[in-house]
Formats: sequence, structure tokens, C-alpha cells
Amino acid sequence: MAKIMPQLNDWYQDVEEDALFEVVAIDEEDDYIEIQYVNGEIGEFDFDIWEQMIILKAQAPEDWRAPYEIADGNPANDGTAEFSMSNWDDPLAHVDPDAQLGVED
Repeated sequence: MAKIMPQLNDWYQDVEEDALFEVVAIDEEDDYIEIQYVNGEIGEFDFDIWEQMIILKAQAPEDWRAPYEIADGNPANDGTAEFSMSNWDDPLAHVDPDAQLGVED
């Protein structure tokens, strides 16, 4: 049945289950393929099961980041976050002296 060899980070559709998933790990030595479904659930198949499945290559769904809780507006993930070495100049610049443990007025 499955004539497609699994590729790490590629998306596939299990035709029988009508389920989209991404291959997140392949271990040929221990004979398993680890997958993650769109809803975030993790699954695992051995190569014999994979070969019996009816699998099609698929495009990543538009909301593939949902299980990872990655938001569209998160600047750390969209490449718009500013990086400045000035943030690193003084490691104590952002420490609130009143917040130090064990120090009382």
C-alpha cells in the first residue's frame, strides 16, 4: 500500500482514517516512525504498519501551529523581534533593587 517513504518534517494524510499528520522522528534502528497529528496528539508506527497504510503526501494545514500554541502575533516567532546588543550591555540594568531576595529597607 504505502509506497511513500516517510520523510522527517513532511506532512501526510492517512486516507483510511482521514487524518493529517507530520513525521517528527524516524528511527530505522528501532524500527519506528513517530508522528504528530494536527490536534497535537503523538502517534507511532513501525515500518511494517506504515507499508500497509494508504498514505498520501499532504500540505501542512494553515493552522498547523495550533497544537504548539504558537500565535501569529508572537514577535519571537515571526522574525520581527528587534535584537540589540544594548540589551546585553549591563546585566543589572533591568533588575529592580526592591525585588532582590533578602534585602529589606
